[in-house]
Amino acid sequence: MDYSLLFEPVDIDTLGFSEAMIHPDLLANTVLFYNPEEPLEIGDAELAIIGVPEARNSYLNDDCSLGPDEIRRSFYELYRWNQNVRIIDMGNLKVGDTVEDTYSILTDIIADMLSNQVIPIILGGSNDLVFANYKAYEKLERVVNLVAVDPRFDLGQEDQEIRSDAYLNKIVLQQPNFLMNYANIGYQIYMNSPANTKLMEDLLFEVYRVGTMRKNMEDIEPLVRNADMMSIDISAVRRPDAPGCPHASSNGFYGEEICQIAKYAGVSDKLSSFGIFEFDPTMDYNKQTAQLIGHILWYFVEGYLHRQKESDFSNKQHYRQYSIEVSGAFDEMVFYCSRKTNRWWMVVPIMSQDSQIVQKYYLPCSEKDYNLACQDIIPDKWWKTYNKLNH
Repeated sequence: MDYSLLFEPVDIDTLGFSEAMIHPDLLANTVLFYNPEEPLEIGDAELAIIGVPEARNSYLNDDCSLGPDEIRRSFYELYRWNQNVRIIDMGNLKVGDTVEDTYSILTDIIADMLSNQVIPIILGGSNDLVFANYKAYEKLERVVNLVAVDPRFDLGQEDQEIRSDAYLNKIVLQQPNFLMNYANIGYQIYMNSPANTKLMEDLLFEVYRVGTMRKNMEDIEPLVRNADMMSIDISAVRRPDAPGCPHASSNGFYGEEICQIAKYAGVSDKLSSFGIFEFDPTMDYNKQTAQLIGHILWYFVEGYLHRQKESDFSNKQHYRQYSIEVSGAFDEMVFYCSRKTNRWWMVVPIMSQDSQIVQKYYLPCSEKDYNLACQDIIPDKWWKTYNKLNH
């Protein structure tokens, strides 16, 4: 794919961190900045940063189009990791004449990067760009699990035009549909109508309130481990920690908690795209939100550097296997626990019409799910996944 006409490259002098580049271990000195005049083999990179200054479909947040460069200013003043990683910053995407043009261009770029085993990191821009991200998987005909860290479901109405707070319905209604699962981490119940909350349950989607997640942060890891793509609406972070968003509230995740979630995302072998949206630098205080997003990116990459490649279950010597008879399950429930990391999976069978197991789906879970099975209780996530796979 020819990227030379699609991006405005990063201008280091304009960003204003040239003085900070004196130290060789700063990220400003270790990240490769794309130059359209030089040949590019995108597959040589592991991670690619894409700024998308698109906000024409935002809801009351037009200035989030200014977000990407402000994030860069904070991110590149941080120090590198102990390990080497090949990151390329492509610069900012040249937005299309229409929002639909931007979606189409971004979809093609992400699809090309996914095909080349490169993880795109999307710096928005408004939250509706998640739709373009999803369309890249659709273009490649890949089934996708989407995890959104967002205080709202962003469902919208069936006949509503796509908007930053109304894009999920467009994904759900796509035909053919490649959405396997949607999980919302950190929704705030008073920001979502009872009808939409019930609809999420009827669709067998996984939704978790922010208070529940904050009490048990480790429960987020298996949810993220099952994701192909993750989006973070920065309004999921409480306003005192991230004031740079008009939709933020006094409640939400703390800064260190959102960084932990980002690290979980980076560690996940399965996750192949990551995006942060809705940051408005004109509302930021003392660059507080920009700095936090810089830290989020840093922790995502640190997690990436600790990936263990545990998604291949062909070598059973790497796992401890547990088989448990549970009332209502087919035959028995099977769990795997990694000998290296102690992470857990449970097997969900895919059945034929004559009730024969034709395939096994390895669903990330926690030791708590195993303990439930030991108490003769089938975990809810097992049932939801089974019903989706065998509908």
